[in-house]
Amino acid sequence: MRVLLDTHVLVWYLEGNTNLSRSQRELIVKPETEVFVSVASLWEIAIKTSIGKLKLTRSLTDVLQQLSSQSIELLHIAPGHVLQVASLPFHHRDPFDRMIIAQAKVEFLSIISNDLEFKSYGAKMI
Repeated sequence: MRVLLDTHVLVWYLEGNTNLSRSQRELIVKPETEVFVSVASLWEIAIKTSIGKLKLTRSLTDVLQQLSSQSIELLHIAPGHVLQVASLPFHHRDPFDRMIIAQAKVEFLSIISNDLEFKSYGAKMI
């Protein structure tokens, strides 16, 4: 299975937050699961930590090292992703979430998220 982590799921996973369900955590660490994180999520984390809206127990550099050590792949923003964002209806106004939805659609990825608005885009949710 190929999955894309929503930003809040990434933060919960990294921080050991109990809001991440046991089944979600098990899927993320399962060796046969291909796990992706959007660069948009890292950008969102960088902005929110810099303005004090989000606190992490580690630096963004440490986060990147952990992702690499756990073979979690970074999903860079490509022109096809941008074109997909442009075609999305405005069910969701958050630009980071819209990019995550677009990337999942273009790359045929399931999204691990607790954001129910993603379903309005026909995204495959876990």
